[in-house]
Amino acid sequence: MKYLSALIAALSLTAATHAADLKIGVVDMGRVLDEFHETATARNLLSTNKAKFDEEMQEMLGKLKKLDGEAKQLMKEARDPVLSEQIRAKKAGEFDSKASELRSLSEQLEKERRRRDGQLQNEAALQRQQIYGKVLKVVAEKSKADGYDMVFDKSAVGVTGFPVMLHAKEGVMQDFTSEVIVQLNKDAPAGGAAAPAPAPAPAPEPAPAAPAKKSSKK
Repeated sequence: MKYLSALIAALSLTAATHAADLKIGVVDMGRVLDEFHETATARNLLSTNKAKFDEEMQEMLGKLKKLDGEAKQLMKEARDPVLSEQIRAKKAGEFDSKASELRSLSEQLEKERRRRDGQLQNEAALQRQQIYGKVLKVVAEKSKADGYDMVFDKSAVGVTGFPVMLHAKEGVMQDFTSEVIVQLNKDAPAGGAAAPAPAPAPAPEPAPAAPAKKSSKK
């Protein structure tokens, strides 16, 4: 037991000695991503695509509501005792056809909604992957060029919700966040930040349920 304690103490002393020779850097990756010009460009592109998608969904939903109204009117007429049996039977047949069309369009809209949602998620994931790759490349190049032994993310948060880096003695770590941002934005287009994205269209409302098939018999 004494040997184990002595070994741990020796290893700790050795580690502390080597740590004193380490060059440690920190980068606020949250700030880097916020200020990287491509982040705003990607966000605006995604917002534009989503607004277009929402607009198309609203158009399809409008058609669906129109069909729903027509189907309900046919169902009402098929039950109207004032009308003759022949006319009611005709209206019932028209209702069945309209209800089938309504169900088909409702399924098509839901399928399209899922497809577009998946497409937007894939676009966002690809954008993140590309942006993260560029950021990490610059951080790695800067770390190697300036001889850093270790570099930490200053903005990282642990599973408990607390910052990963709780304390660092002043002067022990060098923050080169601004240098990374400057390097990333050196080829940014003239005019600074990207133009704000257009206001998103209202989210599509749930599609009306297709009316159940009704009999024209009294």
